[in-house]
Amino acid sequence: MRVLAAADKFKGTASAADVCAAIGHACWSLNIDCTEMPLADGGEGTLEVLGGPNRRTVVTGPLGQPVEAEWSMRRGIAVIEMARASGLTLAGGATGNDPMNATTQGTGELIDCALNEGAKKIIVCLGGSATTDGGLGALRAIGTPARLRAVEFLVACDVDTTFVDAAHVFAPQKGATKAQVKMLTHRLQQLAARYDTDFGIDVTAISGSGAAGGLAGALAALGTQLIPGFDIVAEETGFDEAIKHHHLIITGEGLLDDTSFDGKVVGEVVRYASNVRTPVHAIVGDIDPTCDEALLTGLSVSSLVQRFGHDIAHQQVLQSIEKLATEFLTTQKAR
Repeated sequence: MRVLAAADKFKGTASAADVCAAIGHACWSLNIDCTEMPLADGGEGTLEVLGGPNRRTVVTGPLGQPVEAEWSMRRGIAVIEMARASGLTLAGGATGNDPMNATTQGTGELIDCALNEGAKKIIVCLGGSATTDGGLGALRAIGTPARLRAVEFLVACDVDTTFVDAAHVFAPQKGATKAQVKMLTHRLQQLAARYDTDFGIDVTAISGSGAAGGLAGALAALGTQLIPGFDIVAEETGFDEAIKHHHLIITGEGLLDDTSFDGKVVGEVVRYASNVRTPVHAIVGDIDPTCDEALLTGLSVSSLVQRFGHDIAHQQVLQSIEKLATEFLTTQKAR
């Protein structure tokens, strides 16, 4: 048996690499070959999965303060996680954020820096943003945007929200009041008209253009491709090829719910694996009791909370993952 450990992070408790390592320990203890392949969906955590940061650049944070943002540049490929420069966490969460003035300027500064360092390919990972500025801050920070035409420019996007809808869908999570949502919506409408005039691109017609408060739409106006985040990760990590050479995939995430099957790691692993008929088992922290059982077709699941209880599941995450993986693999070997 050859096992592919291909899991997402357990948010707030364990990185994707640590989760895959715990599964790997279980495999090796049973003399089972294992390939560890941490995964992400194109949002927060993607930079770590794609090799981790090897650059630190001081840029403008979401509220105008300087922040030291990590990113990477390897073999001409730059990976930028916008949350590192313009994230809600940097703004102090929803309660500390200024939703009307939060800016993507720092993300644009990182893109500009990547261009200055000679990047041939730039991957911008969206998610976790503090902003609803329609990406205007980023556009203003990119010196000579025409340079982007000479590089492969990709944006990892895992939502379908369109540009103007970004305000009412995402802004309340970033601290915006109902009145502010209306003002932000109006501002996005004005920006959409401006981008159409300046770049000849109707961002309101592009699926996913509302990601990261409209940053996706602004970058689309510059000619980038908006691609499902997991698809980018699958190609960059070689997951799409690895599934053909393993007998079993063990994936996982912190909470399994309906959204797990909407562009997220677990659902996408199942989708990819079904194409080559490779079985998938998911080890998760917990299962939302309202999760649609129909979505679990073709997937076996084990839960840390169900097996060990809430306290141990949260206090001994990696040990619990390894134990569950060992138990599951033992039953597989006995068949």
